[in-house]
Amino acid sequence: MGNILYLVAVVLVIVWALGFFAYSAGSIIHILLVIAVIAILLRVIRGGRIV
Repeated sequence: MGNILYLVAVVLVIVWALGFFAYSAGSIIHILLVIAVIAILLRVIRGGRIV
């Protein structure tokens, strides 16, 4: 479960970066970024090992 959460967070950050620098996708990209940051913080707080 933790690996999936980390994978989703990384994918969301990549999508945000592409949307922020390449396209004008609106506020949905920033919402995705916030979700990704929250997922990463939850993983760090729970003591998950980053691969």
